[in-house]
Amino acid sequence: MLNLSQTQKQTLRISPSQIQLLNFLQLSTLELEEHIKTELEENPMLEEVSATDDAEMDDFDKDGQDSTQSNSSDYLDWDEYNDDDVPNYKTQLNNYSGDDDLYSAPIVQQVSWRDDLKEQLHVLALTERQQLLGDFVIDSLDENGFLKYDAEAIADDVSFTNNIFVDETDVEEIIRIIRKLEPVGIATSNLQECLLAQLDHKREQGCNVELAYEVVLNNLDDLAVRNYEKIMRTREICAEQLKAAVTLITSLNAKPISEENVSSILVKDNIIPDYLVFYDDNKIEVSLNSNQIPPLKVNNSFNDLLHGTADKATTHYIHTKISAANWLIDAIQQRETTMLKTMRTLIKLQEEFFKTGNVQKLKPMTLKDVAEIIGMDISTVSRVTSGKYAQTPFGTIHLKDLFSGGIFTESGTEVSNREIQQTLAGLIAGEDKNAPLNDFQLADLLAQKGYPIARRTVAKYRDHLGIQSAQLRRVL
Repeated sequence: MLNLSQTQKQTLRISPSQIQLLNFLQLSTLELEEHIKTELEENPMLEEVSATDDAEMDDFDKDGQDSTQSNSSDYLDWDEYNDDDVPNYKTQLNNYSGDDDLYSAPIVQQVSWRDDLKEQLHVLALTERQQLLGDFVIDSLDENGFLKYDAEAIADDVSFTNNIFVDETDVEEIIRIIRKLEPVGIATSNLQECLLAQLDHKREQGCNVELAYEVVLNNLDDLAVRNYEKIMRTREICAEQLKAAVTLITSLNAKPISEENVSSILVKDNIIPDYLVFYDDNKIEVSLNSNQIPPLKVNNSFNDLLHGTADKATTHYIHTKISAANWLIDAIQQRETTMLKTMRTLIKLQEEFFKTGNVQKLKPMTLKDVAEIIGMDISTVSRVTSGKYAQTPFGTIHLKDLFSGGIFTESGTEVSNREIQQTLAGLIAGEDKNAPLNDFQLADLLAQKGYPIARRTVAKYRDHLGIQSAQLRRVL
């Protein structure tokens, strides 16, 4: 005999549409724009709200009367005046303001440094075989412009790829030719060769680089750890001589390809903000950057087809597409509502920061704090702020940077770790570079300012700020 029992339990299930909506919240403005374009191409039931649609809505007054049916007598004499010579600028209406657009830097044609090297190589009097080898070597360079492969390995790769025999000496010859191209130091194998190539170039220009050349050639490891005493003892030089050599060496590029020597041909990607924060009568306001997102509506032109066909496949297709269009429109509205609610809460919690732009005014804040105020889940707040940027009067900020932990000072006040990091950076900026402050000394100074943190926390904050250790910050 079967034993039957009844149990009751509570489970949480997320529907596919809810999961899709959560992923929808995470889209940035640019990603949302691309998503809408794709949907407009794939869904015939979805279309943009045109200017004609807006005009038709405006043609009706509050009583439901069509305003186009006004006194027709006003236009009886139109034929008499329609040929008048009226300047064009008086018949054009422009309600569009340039203030509606965000400033963006002019886009220039981007040319990769590899293509630039190939152009330099192809203007030389080389054979077709040498140009083939040169292009292969340039494509073998890493992202910093270093050549990590030896001539023998490159010769084998070229021979195998192009089904030709290439000798090692041919590759060595083309490498020497590429190393004469711009920027100086290209196709070198490591930091030392890159620095020596730049010093050779300066020597050809008439600069005195002998001591700097000897230091790079024989004492580069000591220079890396700032062991100046050993270098002076080994080279038998004084501090002033070493200081001049170090100044020359630090003026060189550590990598053949760096931001300094590609800035003229490459442009950093522009950040498109998702929020616009501005001041209105001394009040902080926020809006979404949705100028490029078109208003959408469901295309009703298929209603006749829907009611006039008995084909189940056609009916199912139309119903599916209409449901998808309605869901997208509702999702966009819900996304905008959630984003605005979250951003207004962020501004309220970090009001002092948004008024001044001072990082030290940031208060400790977590995702949970925001989620409790707006009545949503922490994951929702994370999706709304992840990868999102806000344009403010003092610059564009990443919303994730507004969140930080905090500690209690000796006075009992809770401060953000961003404030501590800024104080730490100020202490390091004002230190004596001949005798930089170590992490223990920095921890003591921070404690004197009311920030009792451990030495390992100082090291963590210093690494986060991209500041080197005391030994590597030392200068002559």
